[in-house]
Amino acid sequence: MIPTLSRTHLYWFPALYLLLDWATYIDPLYGLNITPWNPDTALGLVYWLHFGRRAAIPWFIALVLGEILVRGMSAGPLFTVLGAVALTMGYGLLGEGLRRNFSTRVMIDSRSRLTLWLAVVAAGILLNSVAYICVLSMSGQIPAGQWALAVWRFAIGDAVGVVVSMPLLWMLASENNRERLREAVWRWESLGYLALACIVLWAVFGYIASSEFKHFYFVFLPVIWAAARQGVYGAAAIVFSVQLAIVTLVKWNNAVDIEVSELQMLDAMLALVGFFIGIAVDERKQVADELKHTLRLAAAGEMAAALAHELNQPITALTAYGKACEHLLERGETGELLKGAIQRMLVESNRATEVVRRLRDFFRTGALRLEPVQAATLLACVPSQFLAQCREQGVELTIERAPDKVVLADRIQLELVLRNLVANALDSVAAQPPGQRRITVLAQTMPDGKLRVTVEDSGTGVSAALASRLFEPFVSSKASGLGLGLVLSRAIVEAHGGELWAEVADYGIFRFILPALEAE
Repeated sequence: MIPTLSRTHLYWFPALYLLLDWATYIDPLYGLNITPWNPDTALGLVYWLHFGRRAAIPWFIALVLGEILVRGMSAGPLFTVLGAVALTMGYGLLGEGLRRNFSTRVMIDSRSRLTLWLAVVAAGILLNSVAYICVLSMSGQIPAGQWALAVWRFAIGDAVGVVVSMPLLWMLASENNRERLREAVWRWESLGYLALACIVLWAVFGYIASSEFKHFYFVFLPVIWAAARQGVYGAAAIVFSVQLAIVTLVKWNNAVDIEVSELQMLDAMLALVGFFIGIAVDERKQVADELKHTLRLAAAGEMAAALAHELNQPITALTAYGKACEHLLERGETGELLKGAIQRMLVESNRATEVVRRLRDFFRTGALRLEPVQAATLLACVPSQFLAQCREQGVELTIERAPDKVVLADRIQLELVLRNLVANALDSVAAQPPGQRRITVLAQTMPDGKLRVTVEDSGTGVSAALASRLFEPFVSSKASGLGLGLVLSRAIVEAHGGELWAEVADYGIFRFILPALEAE
């Protein structure tokens, strides 16, 4: 839906357009509308993106007023009007081309969209420059043999103005983008890179009339800083500020002999570098946020599986004690037997509550509830979880005798790790023929006193290439696996001060080591 073009918009657009035109009217070619930087063009395109064809008349009026008030209407009344008409039509066509892809989203939120935006802007500005210079040539304002130079200078001025200024002006024109710009830039750090930009510009262009841009590359420092820390929004703010500062220095020093067009081309390249870095930073942040969200979902799935297993026993006990209470009440029992059954129900209820709380704390904050756990107790969770499944699938599950070692750990979390490893082993051996499906779980005491737990299977094993990436998110040897179970398992083991890894072999071997205490 195209916003309504109110009377306020009719007033502020020509006024702001003229202000930008006057502020950046430096080094004019032949005294015409040909300058090295035209941010007013960027303002007009943003205006067109918001209001569509309704922006044509205000833009035409602003162009005519600019020729009269800023440039002195050197081409005469007729060609001034014809030139404004040509520019309005050309800018309008460019604006319509941009509206097809950039009217409702962030303008340059990806490298592909930045490339598309640059291509549309470059093509539109070149065609517009040819049309406008043809009008000026008919007025006799372009010297013989200078037509190509005039087209080039006009196109460069518009292109630099649009590339440097349009992203920031687009951000300022939308309430949502203004809020995102404020969140990204409104920090103390922004004063740091702005101060650095001022220092660098003073050092490089302190005597701008005699500068040959030998040390222009220093200006990349604040731009890279802003883009790397604040993404596209920081890049848009700093490149516009740098450009404005350079133009101010040129006008202040009255440096009419400087190669301003060359300076502006350098700044355009500076802007593109900043935008590409900013986009890369924003894309990386977006991927990181999506990964965090996915890991939270995976953690929720792991939590649900852990809860289903851990709550099975207390719920079963509660059901049994509830039936016992019902039976006792039917018999008229109101004494110690009934009281004991109720107390056991309370104990099991508290146990279930503790399981939920501990798992919730870990998956939300990574908190540990450490307690002495026997190695044998730790391994005992495997048969209760997988014995029936192993029988159905013809898998030989062996739990070796555990050493007399005590681990200071959160039992529920480590049992979750073991369940993940054994579940992966079951998937691995499923492809083996019957009679060759074996899983072994064993615990050993290491020479340094630590406890090493190993889960071996008769599956195909892990290759060297896969072992180096197996604990990365979304990397899995299973066709239907998300590759997140091992990531969470390693996080749990490392939170206990241990280490989890996969060994390269012809069969599956996963091991993890935990600090251990001597059993008392």
